[in-house]
Amino acid sequence: MPTGMLFIFAPLLVGYLIQTSNTAFLSGVNRATNYLIVVILALMGLSLASLDNLGQNLQLILKYVVVFSVCIGLSNLAALPIVDKLFPIRVESKKNTLSLSTMAFESIKLILFVGIGLVAGRLLYIDLSWVDIASESVLFVLLFLIGIQLRNSGLSLRQILLNKQGMIIAITIITTSILGGAVAAVILDLELYQALAMSCGFGWYSLSGILMGDAFGPIFGGASFMIELVRELVALVMIPLVIHSRPSVAIGYAGATAMDFTLPIIQSTGGVRCVPIAIVSGFILSLLVPLLMLFFVSLVEQIA
Repeated sequence: MPTGMLFIFAPLLVGYLIQTSNTAFLSGVNRATNYLIVVILALMGLSLASLDNLGQNLQLILKYVVVFSVCIGLSNLAALPIVDKLFPIRVESKKNTLSLSTMAFESIKLILFVGIGLVAGRLLYIDLSWVDIASESVLFVLLFLIGIQLRNSGLSLRQILLNKQGMIIAITIITTSILGGAVAAVILDLELYQALAMSCGFGWYSLSGILMGDAFGPIFGGASFMIELVRELVALVMIPLVIHSRPSVAIGYAGATAMDFTLPIIQSTGGVRCVPIAIVSGFILSLLVPLLMLFFVSLVEQIA
């Protein structure tokens, strides 16, 4: 990563130091974050457009997506049922009132922004040398806003530490995802730390795609984005099917999105008892996505 781990992590830390109860300010932060995600996804598409042998590179991205998704997914799903058995969660019987197709469309819609950037870059024949600098600049602002969101999410450190089930689920996802990433490294013949960084997105597709693209280029950025988007889409289908019999599986596989995007469907199908567990698990994973990714990226740089 050109700017180094500390320089990338600094805006996240500065944002996390800002605590406020001003709802209008926080609402503006949320809107700005959503806009910046759209911008940076379009920039990701422009980065892909600048690649030589685009068709061959897209095949490589697809290969990475399939291998990482299978290895990480199987590793997660092998361990989470054990958590359900050792630390059972009582789930309410509720009928799902949410439209899975609507929620899935919101996820898939993000791919369109990458596609718009890709098509624009290929058809307009514009100079794309500025894209990397622009992506990095937007990334700094985005990490700053994400830090503010995490600090003002409504959870205190005490609440997180006292929710044993949420912590156990998060630790299980972290451990098994890293294990799955190590297996993917062997299959794809990637550097170990590079693959471990790829495995630590935990469902946060926008940030993981941005960080990996900044660290290793648009191929890894595009692959990371798709890997985590696949996790979210699978989670949307899985949650209502398994949450009554395997709530830890449903909450855990949702990853970082358990505290935001997939939380409504977790609450709708599993009941209010699942909400604090999902929020704590999702919060821990969200907080650790940039920390773990940047840690493994720094190890790759040290070896290089």
